[in-house]
Amino acid sequence: MRGAARAAGGRAGQLWPRPPAPGPGPPQPPPLPPLLLLLLAALLGGAGAQYSSDRCSWKGSGLTREAHRKEVEQVYLRCSAGSVEWMYPTGALIVNVRPNTFPSSQQHLTLCIKPLRDSSGANIYLEKTGELQLLVRDGDRGPRQVHCFDFTQRGLFVEATPQQDISRRNTGFQYELTSRCVGSDLHAQSAPCRPCSDTEVLLAVCTSDFVVRGSIQNVTHQPEQQESAIHLHVSRLYRQKSRVFRPAPEGGGWRGHVTTLLECGVKPGRGDFLFTGHIHFGEAHLGCAPRFKDFQRMYKDAEERGLNPCEMGTE
Repeated sequence: MRGAARAAGGRAGQLWPRPPAPGPGPPQPPPLPPLLLLLLAALLGGAGAQYSSDRCSWKGSGLTREAHRKEVEQVYLRCSAGSVEWMYPTGALIVNVRPNTFPSSQQHLTLCIKPLRDSSGANIYLEKTGELQLLVRDGDRGPRQVHCFDFTQRGLFVEATPQQDISRRNTGFQYELTSRCVGSDLHAQSAPCRPCSDTEVLLAVCTSDFVVRGSIQNVTHQPEQQESAIHLHVSRLYRQKSRVFRPAPEGGGWRGHVTTLLECGVKPGRGDFLFTGHIHFGEAHLGCAPRFKDFQRMYKDAEERGLNPCEMGTE
């Protein structure tokens, strides 16, 4: 017995470890979901990842990839506004949006996205440090809502959904990066249809993308978009960021329209109003809109007390 132990290369008195007893081993951690595996591979610079960059917009096709490969493409955008359009989506995209200037430490940046019309074939997530929050679900045929969130170096993760036929799939979105707080827009507040207070009106006059005096000519409703379009005749143009209001063909003022939520139930009314608001993705959205005589009263009261945040004509 002792000789056999030496012949096997052992030493006298050595105790050999016993083989593990049959039965289940220690519990194994659950496998990561495929979505997180894709994201992790991209963040770690895994093999097969593709990279592309452009200043403002990106347009690509899933047909350039082999069908069996689950690739993640990194897209870098350095602009204040643009779009992403992904035809025949397969695999996934990580979209990194960065400002084209270095914001100051006090500047608050907000990133907004708006799905393209008839966008389909992918889910869109907000990603930060590996955590994903669903923003737009594939197949959602509701109104093209605008999604806004604080910009803190977050990315957008766009994952193609399994499809039998990708030939008619096209997904994408527009984006805007602004230094304006999301809550500064009346339609983005918790009570979007309530009238503005005097303070809100005076601040809107100073900070809005457009400020005009005019009257309501007509109101058309768009139930599928959950919006109403207010068609205006403008007699005084104080400010406009883009050409929302254009000279009337018959002369004597400007014409244009602004949108608001359908639930606000806007109806045509007589008299002059002061219309303020912001431009989102080329569309004018209504903010505060007091009757002009009420605005004149607010402005005069604030001016007498030295509380006007800015100056403008009230005639």
